[in-house]
Formats: sequence, C-alpha cells, structure tokens
Amino acid sequence: TTLSMGVPSRTSAPTLALIRTAWASDHPSRRYAPPEAHPQVLIIALLYGTASALVFGQLFFPSVSPAAGTIAAFATFAITFAARPIGAALFGHFGDRIGRKNMLVLSMLMMGVGTFLIGLLPTYQTIGIWAPICLVLLRIVQGFAVGGEYGGATTMAMEYAPPHRRGFYTTWPQMGNPLGLLLGTSMIYLFALLPEDQFLSWGWRVPFLFSAVLVAVGVYIRMRIEETPTFQHAREEQPQTRMPLLELARTYKRTLLLVILAPAALNVAFYIFSAWSISYMTTELKLSTTTALGVVMFAAGLDFIAQPFFGLLSDKIGRRPVYIGGSIVFGLLAFPFFWMVDTKSVVLIVIAMILAITIGHGSTYSTQAVFFAELFGTNVRYSGISIGYHVGAALMSGPGPFVAAALLSATGGTWGISLLMVVASVVSVIAIWRAGETYRKDIHA
Repeated sequence: TTLSMGVPSRTSAPTLALIRTAWASDHPSRRYAPPEAHPQVLIIALLYGTASALVFGQLFFPSVSPAAGTIAAFATFAITFAARPIGAALFGHFGDRIGRKNMLVLSMLMMGVGTFLIGLLPTYQTIGIWAPICLVLLRIVQGFAVGGEYGGATTMAMEYAPPHRRGFYTTWPQMGNPLGLLLGTSMIYLFALLPEDQFLSWGWRVPFLFSAVLVAVGVYIRMRIEETPTFQHAREEQPQTRMPLLELARTYKRTLLLVILAPAALNVAFYIFSAWSISYMTTELKLSTTTALGVVMFAAGLDFIAQPFFGLLSDKIGRRPVYIGGSIVFGLLAFPFFWMVDTKSVVLIVIAMILAITIGHGSTYSTQAVFFAELFGTNVRYSGISIGYHVGAALMSGPGPFVAAALLSATGGTWGISLLMVVASVVSVIAIWRAGETYRKDIHA
C-alpha cells in the first residue's frame, strides 16, 4: 500500500501487523489515507521558508543590505503565520458545523493557488515595489489556507483511529511536516545546482509551479474522503453547536490557553533550526548552499521515519512524557546546537540537525496533534485545535526566523537566540504538564 512506503524496511513485526490491520479493506480508516492527504500542503508551506533563506532577499528586496534583505524575506514568512488564526477561526467554525471534508478541500485549493502564483511573480527588478507587495498578499492567502489545514487533518485522523492507537494514527498527517521539509528542500537543492544566474532567474520558480501537481493529487484524494464516524455520531446524537467559537470561549478557555503555550519550544526552535539556520550557514559561516540544504534534508528524512514510532510510544506511556521530553531536548540543545554548527564540521552539523529535527521535532510534533485533539470535545475540536495551534504559531513560529536574524544582526552572536529557545522550552514544559494526560480519554464521552 501507499502507507507502507513511509515505513522503514526493518520495522518490527508488531508494527507491521498493526499497519496491515489498520489498512485492511474492511477497516473504516481505509477511507482516510492520512499519508497522502496532508503532506502536499506542508511541502508547499515549507518550500517558502527554504526559498526565503536563499533567494527572496536578493530578488524581492534588493535595495537593502544582504542582512536586511534576509530579515525582510523572513518577515514575509512571518506574515503567513499572522493570517493563520483568522483562517483557523473560519475553517474551524464551518468544520465543526458542516463537516471536516469540505474545509480540507478548500484549504488545499487556496494554498495551491497562492503557491503557484508565487512561482509566476515578477521580481523587484521588473515591477519594483509591487513585487514585494504581491508577495505579501499571496503569503496572506497561504496563511489563511494553512489556518484550516492542521486542525482538519488532525481531527480526521484522530476521529478515525482505534482508541488504543490514536497517537499512531494521528502521526501520519503530521509526517507531512518532515516530508514537506525533505521534499521542499530537495527541490530547491536540485535547482540550486544550476549556475547561480539561472537559479535566480528561473530555477527557484520550478518547485513553486510544480506544486500544482501536488495540489491536484491532494484534492482528488480529499474528495474521496468520508466524514468521520465520530462527527456523524455527534451530529445525530447531540444538538448542533451553532457558534463553535463562542462555545470554545465559554467552555474551554483554560484548555485553549494551554494549547497556545504548550508548543512554545517547538514553535520557536523548529523554523530557526530548519529554515533560518540555512541562511546562517550560507551567509555567516560561508558554507555551500548544497551542504546547508543537505544536512537539513538528511535530518528531515530521519524525522519522517521516527515520527510513527514516537506516536506509538505515546500510545504506550502517554502523551505528556513524550511531548515534555522533546521540549526539554530543544532547551538543552539551544546553546550546543550553534557550538556544533560554528565548527563548520559537516559531521557535527549533521549530529546537531539530527538532535534538533529528528529527535526534538519528531517527538513533539508527532505527539502534540493527538494531545490537542483529545483535549477538546467533538463539537469544537476542529476550532479548538486550529485556533490554539495557529495562535501559538503566529506568536512564536512566524516571528522565529525574523527575530533570529534580527538578534544576530544586533548582537553579532547567537547567544540571544539560544536564550530565547531555553525560555520557550520552560514555558512548554509547564503548559504541557498543566494540561493533564489524555491518552486514555474517551473522546466520545
């Protein structure tokens, strides 16, 4: 099956048995296809972060210094995150009222159109100030669309899952993140092998234009998805919530605040490690573009393989131990990461990336989705996950690379960036602990 392509060849027999059972022809989750339904959006979302680190400063903000151009490019990266909570509120409202499926199709279409048009954008040299203005507008469209993506994909995966395997099932759509990082970075990597003038003139555009193929595949798959039995049961057995957002604010205020704060370590650290670090290695340390992209690709590939196992682990020992453990890894790695990268040793940089992306990101990102989904009731789950996650991302993920670039420019060193990640790690550990354990919770109660 398609699912088996994401499983390493030496997967244990119990895990293979679980996968075979989960994807047997008579199993209801066969209709969901998590591995295919979500990565397309994340590939094209993460593609922009890599392009921001390498080319957008030169092409869309050429009238400022290289450092300022990088900051400006990452500022447009952050704008998407500011638009996400608005999309989260609207997609969540209709996703909880009329169903998850249609909202997921719409979010993918919007994301795909925005990304394809970025690939067609004239640069500053051609249309002047209108180039960065159009770039910002398209990024807002992308952010609005992504606001409805995470909560919908997570909700569908979790609601289809057997009670004792919710962590494992919900991991599959989350694997779109490392897969997106791997494939998005790989596409940029391949075209970065072109002569620099060709890469800057047309090579960077091809991955953005190719996203249309991914979107077409994703839309086709999502059109074939059925609504989850959990949502259908809730709609039949309970009065429909007319205003999920008001219900969320009235009943789940504390939970929503904790969901916003819980991923602080992940939100601050991930884009610094995976996107901004590429700019740091190529501009500050003068490492080759292929080296910087290669180490990120390698760690992302391992992250893709590791995430299902972190999901299974959370089914065995609980969500909090895995999630808190990964958040602590980010804090402990904050200073050593840059010490290793600054050596310019490829071996040490690979180790740093594995610790940050494969272990830190793999354990937190794979677990937080099911953890958040289990904290909310069916009538507000799409809204709760979407708003909580994306408000936190707007406050911490989006500004991360921008703040890192600004701190480096202001201080001349990375100690301020590392200190920021330590503080975020502490915030995460406290919030996750206060949220309580959920892995044995009855989501139908």
